[in-house]
Amino acid sequence: IPVLKIGEYIDQINDGEEVLLVSDHSCTKNSIQDFARKNHFTCKTIEAINGVWEITLTKINIKYHLEHFEDNL
Repeated sequence: IPVLKIGEYIDQINDGEEVLLVSDHSCTKNSIQDFARKNHFTCKTIEAINGVWEITLTKINIKYHLEHFEDNL
């Protein structure tokens, strides 16, 4: 369900903004990481307490990163 919820708001998240998700479902960690890779977000996950994960998503400015990467070729 967290992936579905974040998907509903993806267009409202601006480049550089962070979203913090907290979950006690271990499968959420993996599904959010997959979502992040597919949707141009970085993803940092920590186990805040035993069995509870804090997942921070940051939207990447893909245009900036592509331009920066091309400059270094």
